Amino acid sequence: MTGIAGNYQKILERVRSAAGRAGRASESIQLIAVTKTVPPARIQEAIDCGVKHIGENRVQEALPKRTALAGRDVIWHFIGHLQTNKAKKVVENFDWVHSVDRPEAAEALARYAVNRKFPVLIEVKLHHEPNKSGAAESDLPNMVAAFRSLDSLQLRGLMAVPPPVEKPEDARPFFRRLRQLAADFGLPELSMGMTHDFEVAVEEGATMIRIGTGLFGERT
Repeated sequence: MTGIAGNYQKILERVRSAAGRAGRASESIQLIAVTKTVPPARIQEAIDCGVKHIGENRVQEALPKRTALAGRDVIWHFIGHLQTNKAKKVVENFDWVHSVDRPEAAEALARYAVNRKFPVLIEVKLHHEPNKSGAAESDLPNMVAAFRSLDSLQLRGLMAVPPPVEKPEDARPFFRRLRQLAADFGLPELSMGMTHDFEVAVEEGATMIRIGTGLFGERT
């Protein structure tokens, strides 16, 4: 088995192994296929293999893909930086948002998520890399309280992207810290881990892993 189908099966096996090392059920970990720059035909291949969750970074890129894949039984996750002026489109076209990093963005989502409990994650910045988005740890108590006060949002967990590291093992302290923060606030979901480090993330409690290159290959 080669191509997307082969990659998918290899990833699932690695998830099972990592979950086993941590004493976890692999079924508790959701693979989100990150489809930035991936055309609809290749996304359909992934869906045919069993992918149920699609992650997109940009609203304008996601919209034509949603149209092309209309009727497919998939869940759409917005994982890019959330601009408040895109909140309406995000609510209309996505099922989850992983990257809410400030109260203003949450309030913008809440204005459009009428009569529903729209699931969101707070993106946390666990390092000092410049020009990267994410809420500071020190802001989390106030942010969690603010998000929970918005009736149309459902705060489900935390998301983080560690700084670039040479070895996957070097990302472990960041994943472990995010897990502790989620536990402190009683939040069940942890969106962490990508192609190069998802096994470490699974060992540290990830419930959602975001895989692009490992599934679709290098982007051109």
